[in-house]
Amino acid sequence: MSTVAPESNRRKGGKLLQFLADRFYDVEALRDYLFRKQVSKVHQKNRSFTYIKEQYGPYVAGAYFILKQGGAVKFRGKEWIRSNGRGHSTLEFLHFQAVPVEAVDASDCAINYQGLDNLLALKELQSLSLQRCPHVDDWCLSRLYQLADSLQELSLAGCPQISERGLACLHHLQNLRRLDISDLPAVSNPGLTQILVEEMLPNCEVQGADWAQGLKLGLEEQPPNTASPMPA
Repeated sequence: MSTVAPESNRRKGGKLLQFLADRFYDVEALRDYLFRKQVSKVHQKNRSFTYIKEQYGPYVAGAYFILKQGGAVKFRGKEWIRSNGRGHSTLEFLHFQAVPVEAVDASDCAINYQGLDNLLALKELQSLSLQRCPHVDDWCLSRLYQLADSLQELSLAGCPQISERGLACLHHLQNLRRLDISDLPAVSNPGLTQILVEEMLPNCEVQGADWAQGLKLGLEEQPPNTASPMPA
């Protein structure tokens, strides 16, 4: 048995190498193939589930989209429903056609500009986490104004493609009470950006750059100037 398995693996490896050699003549061709395959996979994940929306309504369709991505949803008055990581979950939510989705945790999901169509129909959505979503970019943030009436919490922490331009689009979200913009590598000056976002959203608690938080704390703890005036 110990000699059969390695031989079988060698045959499989040889077939794979032969397939690659027959199909690709250089590294660039292979790289282009893998890139197109990845793009196609992301596009497939972000399709609209029109048939579910027509049969069960926008709340169930939005929840189905998030759960297929591996995320979690919370209908109003219900417990969180989570995917098992492979896009499978209980189908109990199919009976919640008339129950609004109030919270979505899409952390680490492959949501992009196209896929947001499935979320923007959730007009009662109060909390949205897009943490570490690799395809969420500035163009995606430009669409979130459609949730301005309901959205109160938003996390964009760790999104690699979000820059200052995208954050500027959030000025529409005046009902936000909590916003996490920490760990955004495309933002060139995190501390200054956080201060500007706070001015843009004065009623929102903004979490972001550590040094900006320390600067504020230092200013708050600094004693008032009680020095006597210089004599004339």
